Amino acid sequence: MLSTLKADFQIIFDRDPAARNGLEVLFCYPGLQALLFHRVAHWLYNVGLPFIPRFLSHFSRFITGIEIHPGAQIGHGVFIDHGMGVVIGETAIIGDYCLIYQGVTLGGTGKESGKRHPTLGENVVVGAGAKVLGNIQIGNQVRIGAGSVVLRDVPSDCTVVGIPGRVVYRSGVRVDPLEHGKLPDSEAQVIRTLVDRIESLEQQLQELQDQHHGTVTMVKAALPAVEDCKELVQTGESCQLRDREIREFLDGTGI
Repeated sequence: MLSTLKADFQIIFDRDPAARNGLEVLFCYPGLQALLFHRVAHWLYNVGLPFIPRFLSHFSRFITGIEIHPGAQIGHGVFIDHGMGVVIGETAIIGDYCLIYQGVTLGGTGKESGKRHPTLGENVVVGAGAKVLGNIQIGNQVRIGAGSVVLRDVPSDCTVVGIPGRVVYRSGVRVDPLEHGKLPDSEAQVIRTLVDRIESLEQQLQELQDQHHGTVTMVKAALPAVEDCKELVQTGESCQLRDREIREFLDGTGI
């Protein structure tokens, strides 16, 4: 247990540039304090002592704002950064060197017995406010974006974002766990692709109109997907997505 506590202490200096000295880390980092309480409560829980493990867990929650069931299995070198609102269920398993931010829930999805909470591999990063629910497997080196809701297994070396969580990136190269700004925006990419496709169809429609002026029926048969542009075709106008609402949406989404 001493080696585990040492790893929990040292990882804070490796991953938090605000950590300046050992005294500050020991007394001012609730994530470390919650793990210290949990290590003791987990040992008492395993030996079958009633009440005391849950009371320690409850007291730790009161002090740190982090709720960890004494039955949860947590590897060494785990860092709970800030930590307020973190909830870790009874049958959750967290691998070595995971990084968990505030508001994260490793919870269940019902009242079933047995293993009902997630299993995290090694070097997993769970962003602020993310929810990982159910008896699912999260592979090694996985990054879960802030606010995501993960309900299915995730292979190793992946990035997951969205509600529900979607695997949007695979790579065998290990990335810096602190580079949250490089998470992709899958919804923005899909919208951009759809807009590009619509503009391509509009261009084809305009070319067909120029070639076959007045033959709207032929254009409809060739491109049924642009039915909404019928009136514009009849008036000879181009169906281009250049109105103010779409421009403002694209700018606000960052695409």
